[in-house]
Amino acid sequence: MTPLVIALPKGRILKEALPLLAEVGVHPEPALFDEDSRALKFATNRPDVSVIRVRSFDVATFVAFGAAQIGIVGNDVLAEFAYSELYSPVDLGIGRCRLSVAEPAGTPPIVSESHVRVATKYPHLTAAHYAAQGIQAECVKLNGAMELAPLLGLAPRIVDLVSTGKTLKENGLVEREIILEVTSRLVVNRAAFKTMGAVTELVDAFRSRVAA
Repeated sequence: MTPLVIALPKGRILKEALPLLAEVGVHPEPALFDEDSRALKFATNRPDVSVIRVRSFDVATFVAFGAAQIGIVGNDVLAEFAYSELYSPVDLGIGRCRLSVAEPAGTPPIVSESHVRVATKYPHLTAAHYAAQGIQAECVKLNGAMELAPLLGLAPRIVDLVSTGKTLKENGLVEREIILEVTSRLVVNRAAFKTMGAVTELVDAFRSRVAA
């Protein structure tokens, strides 16, 4: 029996995903819920299924390259990387947020600029967004603390995920444009989907659960 690996993202999406896993019959070992644990791979109640806990951006990479066969990740990550090896059959409807442009309150709108500098961890989506407006975006790649970029003069604007907008407000920023509405998707390695019955079985189980 070929082992099946499910890649799960750390943080809020993991907490929302666990009830869905339970509903399709996959129950990870208790160590997964220990936030102090440094372990990254965990057994489940099924001897043929294990889960790994990685950064959300890495879920897509693990699944695309076949190190994991199934994953749960936001469509923001899928759009940023656009891996052809990934199949996204189910919108799970969890992890709802949006990818937005934000800037300090009082910043004048872009009118005649042909170039902007933006801090983001989504350089491809950001560049495409501004290119559609005829603007060249110089993307400064950051992986966190995005709100500091305008405050310290690194970049006048940011593109980042926004949920409630509280963090933006606390740092004197306002949301200007929504680039993408985001939800978490079930993603599958295309080759595994064609060759592993356990993968097809889990995809069908998730589909049925969401449909219900």
